[in-house]
Amino acid sequence: MNKNIDVLQLKKKEDRRLRAGHLWVYSNEVDTQVTPLPGLEAGKLVTVLAHNGKPLGTAYVNPHSLICARLISTWPGQALDHAYFVQHLQRALLLRERLYPKPYYRLVFAEADGLPGVVIDRYAGLCVIQITTAGMEQARETLLAALLEVVKPQAVLWRNDSSAREQEGLETYVAPAFGDVPDVVEVEEGGLRYRVPVLEGQKTGWFFDQRDNRLRLREYVREARVLDVFAYLGAWGIGAAAAGARAVTCVDASATACAGITANAEQNGLGDKVTVMKGDAFEVMKSLRSDGDDHFEVVNVDPPAFIKRRKDVKAGQQAYRRINEQAMRLLGKDGILVTSSCSHHLHEDAYLRLLAQAASNTGCQYQILEQRYQGPDHPVHPAIPETRYLKTFILRVFRP
Repeated sequence: MNKNIDVLQLKKKEDRRLRAGHLWVYSNEVDTQVTPLPGLEAGKLVTVLAHNGKPLGTAYVNPHSLICARLISTWPGQALDHAYFVQHLQRALLLRERLYPKPYYRLVFAEADGLPGVVIDRYAGLCVIQITTAGMEQARETLLAALLEVVKPQAVLWRNDSSAREQEGLETYVAPAFGDVPDVVEVEEGGLRYRVPVLEGQKTGWFFDQRDNRLRLREYVREARVLDVFAYLGAWGIGAAAAGARAVTCVDASATACAGITANAEQNGLGDKVTVMKGDAFEVMKSLRSDGDDHFEVVNVDPPAFIKRRKDVKAGQQAYRRINEQAMRLLGKDGILVTSSCSHHLHEDAYLRLLAQAASNTGCQYQILEQRYQGPDHPVHPAIPETRYLKTFILRVFRP
């Protein structure tokens, strides 16, 4: 062990989660009598020690964050150097190239790919990097050099405007990292092409995690009238139109997203099937109901995370229940509801209870046809339940 590296010593019995494979250390787990946590520089590498002094691995720290350290290796003295990033990027790329014939995917999914605080999406020749932690921010140029060596993209964009950075004490910014970064790129999915505004779109531009679920929806929409709520760039709805839906209505609150839906529908020759409605999802659905428009055969609800922090759980659960109640009311006597939550704070069993409440409140009954998760380019770390965040249910909803 490098004697010049600082240490972070844990309290008694607080090493059990790390020994089981988790990568996070919370500030209340640190023995502050031994480790002067506030005195450590944000982003600095430390050796994490159990209460008995045995090393657990190398982590980078941030004394200002609730998650005050994230392990990068079980080896003490590991550096965030070029070789480290090359090894992890090669391993991540190998999986994606095995899964996808074309280079459109999430290349790195943070802790699940062994790179805590790093997300990288690939759009053929463009890679979009989002860094959310101080430790990785300090190593960003080393990460970039490794990415250029392993993937050889034509351009790279820093999309570092996540709210998570504020909790780490980091500034937010969107800036080119390498090459000529375009304002808009294209994604291929299910035989369709979508224009994605990577500079101004949501998060890193495209939601690759729902790709397999969007393709699965196509099996349920032939000759159906489809409502796609929180549509963003229209991937669910336009995919449904391509699969034989009779008519599709896409709803989003963003004028930019609505313009993107229209452009994407027209680009794929489906403009005549897709109608776009701009407005708050709850209000638009309420207006559709009051207009007597309650005969959609398929409704898809894919909202942003209503529960981002533990303190949001109660209000977020109410929002999930309400949006699913409105969706059920807009279905005909026998319809399909596709409903998703990307809030890792909303556990599966709690979500199922909310769906049961929504059905009870609307006088509906339902069957669970499928239970689905994020795609394999968002792998789940077996010791970190937070990486298994996306829950999608396909329900048959009917009125007795």
